[in-house]
Amino acid sequence: MTTVLTKQSQTQAQAQAVNQPVPTVVAIHRLVWISILAALTAVGAIISIPISPFSPVPITLQTMFVLLTGLILGSKRGVYAILIYILAGCVGLPVFAGGKAGLAVLIGPTGGFLLGFIPSVMFCGLASKNGQNWSLPLLIAICIVATAITLTFGTIQLSLVLDISIYKALLAGTVPFLPGEFLKIVSAASMFKFLAARNLLPA
Repeated sequence: MTTVLTKQSQTQAQAQAVNQPVPTVVAIHRLVWISILAALTAVGAIISIPISPFSPVPITLQTMFVLLTGLILGSKRGVYAILIYILAGCVGLPVFAGGKAGLAVLIGPTGGFLLGFIPSVMFCGLASKNGQNWSLPLLIAICIVATAITLTFGTIQLSLVLDISIYKALLAGTVPFLPGEFLKIVSAASMFKFLAARNLLPA
């Protein structure tokens, strides 16, 4: 009887081991997702529509991919992806909006938006830790707050660098983008729900 139970236990353990992903494969899978989302953030920056003289800040798809990064990767790995993107731009790769690169962009008028991506993706990742089962409106609410974080950082630096009031910085760096930001928020939340429903998210 003991032998039978032992064999059954071994069989169950083997079955569980088969169903569990190999740690190395999981790590590679996560690295691939981090690389993909860092690259997509760069692509989102390249797709840039200038709206000067109304604003020094161009319209891009960056914020949508930043939200997706937080939702998909979570806080820690999401920050890794955004840091990879920012560092790539700082060392000279033309991955910032309009194909720009260099540390000067980070400390320039629009650099606050880039810096704001970090706390934004952290919030998105922390808030959506169990987001796979959350409703679309709740995910949209999380993304609204995360986007507000990015816009706040961007507006403050825009005001400081250009030596203008917060009110003028809001008019130049935030207000013109609100309708587009809402569309990107809905798109990011919807894409996350789509991936979650099909079990395509990283482990």
